[in-house]
Amino acid sequence: MEVCYQLPVLPLDRPVPKHVLSRRGAISFSSSSSLFGAPDPRQLAQVKPSSLCRRGAISYDSSDQTALYIRMLGDVRVRSQVGFEPDRRGSHPYLGIDFRTLHAHAESTGSIPARRIRRLFSFQRHLLSSRFLRGAPHLNPLHILDEDYCGQAKCMLEKVGSWNFDIFLFDRLTNGNSLVTLTLYLLSHYGLIELFQLDMVKVHCFLVLVQEDYHNHNPYHNAVHAADVTQAMHCYLKEPKLAKSLTSCDILLGLLAAATHDLDHPGVNQPFLIKTNHYLAVLYRNTSVLENHHWRSAVGLLRETELLSHLPAEDRLTMERQLGSLILATDISRQNEYLSKFRTHLDQEDLCLGNASHRHFILQMALKCADICNPCRPWELSKQWSEKVTEEFFHQGDIEKKHKLEVSPLCDSENNSIADVQIGFMTYVVEPLFAEWARFSDTRLSQTMLGHLCLNKASWNAMQPEASGSSEEPESEPEPSSRALPQGSLQS
Repeated sequence: MEVCYQLPVLPLDRPVPKHVLSRRGAISFSSSSSLFGAPDPRQLAQVKPSSLCRRGAISYDSSDQTALYIRMLGDVRVRSQVGFEPDRRGSHPYLGIDFRTLHAHAESTGSIPARRIRRLFSFQRHLLSSRFLRGAPHLNPLHILDEDYCGQAKCMLEKVGSWNFDIFLFDRLTNGNSLVTLTLYLLSHYGLIELFQLDMVKVHCFLVLVQEDYHNHNPYHNAVHAADVTQAMHCYLKEPKLAKSLTSCDILLGLLAAATHDLDHPGVNQPFLIKTNHYLAVLYRNTSVLENHHWRSAVGLLRETELLSHLPAEDRLTMERQLGSLILATDISRQNEYLSKFRTHLDQEDLCLGNASHRHFILQMALKCADICNPCRPWELSKQWSEKVTEEFFHQGDIEKKHKLEVSPLCDSENNSIADVQIGFMTYVVEPLFAEWARFSDTRLSQTMLGHLCLNKASWNAMQPEASGSSEEPESEPEPSSRALPQGSLQS
């Protein structure tokens, strides 16, 4: 019998027993959670690991019996004789969608050998990149191609503070390891590895697991997006007001939050999870569902790799909660709340970056800006991101049509265009946020971002007449204000 178990959440108020983290992807169940229909862990102890339909093992703590963390890489399905069915709540049947292949395109069998070759080159380049980031010479030189690619990547890292940084090119030069290479470089650049006495092996392991837990089949919410947000965060951390005020702990939290802010994103938005009665939507009571999951997944990896295990327990828990506060701020449904608070501070001129809570709030706003900064990039980069995020939206719409669900706003490819989506998003979400950021930090970077935003919006506006002229039966354009908020909620 195949049973889909609904799992509870990682508790942050208690230490995680070491034996629970005995292997990759360990999960513990709670026998007392009727909400999730969880079985008795003693029954699951009889289940063979080979019967699991995903990587990882089932592990539990008999005294605690609460889940460490879960992943969106498909539900945990166990073939066993355990006689129970999970509690399904809601009017719509739960959809057993495998998020590992949600956005995957069918590939021909002839492409498999090429992919294997690229993986071999990726390992060589990644090994070499980790060496030059540590400043260690390599004894046996690898292929000339790898040397050339690695050299170009190193040259790009020297200009990582440039707003024109091409993350797509950098990802190609690192052969898909942009998030690991970039974040590791920035941690070293700020001296955080030495200052916090971080173990290089644990740092590397943590970043690799983070990169792996992004779904690369997602057109937009993938590891390249995380790397792009991390690079933007670095640009903001360099701004004069922040550079002279932020502590090393603030910088570490900012970089970690940027790298993990969309960790394990399924490629669909929160309304989709709610209307399909996904267990995460029930778990987080339909509130900041994805952001809560990103945060808890990040904490799970921090504990799994024991990256901060050498710090005092109280400091670790404080950093975990602050990390969660930063990631939760990226919930675009709370955009007006944060923007109003930011505007009030600026109007009253009462922001004091010597105050820890004010610094944390500015970090939240910086991460929000970094998360949706694509329209403020140069056109060549911004256009690529716009096409990717719209592709992800439209694919969700196709899935909703397939399962006879109501199609989410902006996800219907027949009634929306890339230009429509982007103009509404820029007008009602991006422009207000970056206008206030420019009031806070009136620098050359802020003016550059607003300049690109204006030019990019004009470029999308110029494309609209072509689209409307090619339509045989043009329809009256709806009010743009009705589209702005759904666009934001989809990008969360």
